Amino acid sequence: MERIVFNKPYLSGRELYYIYRAIDSGKISGNQDYTKKCHQFFKDKYNLKCNLLTTSCTDALEMCAILSNIKPGDEVIIPSYTFTSTANAFMLRGAKIVFADSCENNPNIDHSKIEELITNKTKAIVVVHYAGFACKMDDISKLTKKHNLFLIEDAAQAIDSFYKNKPLGTFGDFAAFSFHETKNIICGEGGLLAINNKKFVNRAEIIWEKGTNRSAFFRNETDKYGWMDIGSSFLMSDLLAAYLYGQLENLSEIQKKRKNIWHTYYDKLKVLEKNNIKLPNIPKNTTVNGHLFYLICNSLKERSELISYLHKNKIHAVFHYLSLHKSPFFKEKHDGRNLINCDKFANCLVRLPLFVDLSKEQQEYIIENILSFFS
Repeated sequence: MERIVFNKPYLSGRELYYIYRAIDSGKISGNQDYTKKCHQFFKDKYNLKCNLLTTSCTDALEMCAILSNIKPGDEVIIPSYTFTSTANAFMLRGAKIVFADSCENNPNIDHSKIEELITNKTKAIVVVHYAGFACKMDDISKLTKKHNLFLIEDAAQAIDSFYKNKPLGTFGDFAAFSFHETKNIICGEGGLLAINNKKFVNRAEIIWEKGTNRSAFFRNETDKYGWMDIGSSFLMSDLLAAYLYGQLENLSEIQKKRKNIWHTYYDKLKVLEKNNIKLPNIPKNTTVNGHLFYLICNSLKERSELISYLHKNKIHAVFHYLSLHKSPFFKEKHDGRNLINCDKFANCLVRLPLFVDLSKEQQEYIIENILSFFS
């Protein structure tokens, strides 16, 4: 058996052809033909009324922070079990980050512990839909309305996932998606900002276009364009948008394959529960989008030994996030609360290889080795 990698980017069909078409058109900068095609796809498929392709999910999150008018001294509540981008986007605007713990049975933010963290300085709540599983969005939405807070969805892992039949990314004022090579739908590096609050649409477009009303100019809505607001070059190149569009054309087939792999893991590894090994907990009213499959070991030692065992058998399994509240950068800024569930996932969660081209034989080999380790 050749070494099984953790992730392998997938070429689904006409990505390279569309890149050629973009080059041949002479229009390869941002907001060109393939950008518009992708925007229309997300509008039609997920009812994202206004969406803007960005160079990364990180950029989309930074746009969320600007649109939320985050200023020094504002507080933003964020789960500690997430990637640095979720917090960095708001710290760059001067926010004080207040980290929240995960749920006991899954890495998502514990909705029942959010309200106690809200103060008169709180400006926004950011949720992360870990592994594509929805946070409890009805309760969190009620909370943000009650306290007049911005609700932002870090939906980096949540493309094509739903909560109560409504697409993730459509609950918050804003949402950010990722098309990094490790995600379900990819273009190497890339992201998407969804603006669900109509009053921010015009400003979002200006921020996206380096602080100018350039987009309005090219729609003949103004006879010239100029500097209107702060902003940056958040636009994705149309070369990447062309690749992304080739992926979106095959979304259904990609998702079918990924979800089949996910369910095979779940069905074949469920026997490990007798060893007190936890499989992904699927929250009520949410869907499986096949983004990643994980196991929760009993201890850091057990997880390290499992990863080492799999590596020796040519299987690349990996851990995931470290607790941000304990990071070298933030630990002196943390208020001292013990976020036990977040730390448990940081110490015990292991991710298994999951990509479209993972063969049935490869997956069976992975499962056999995991069962062998725990036997």
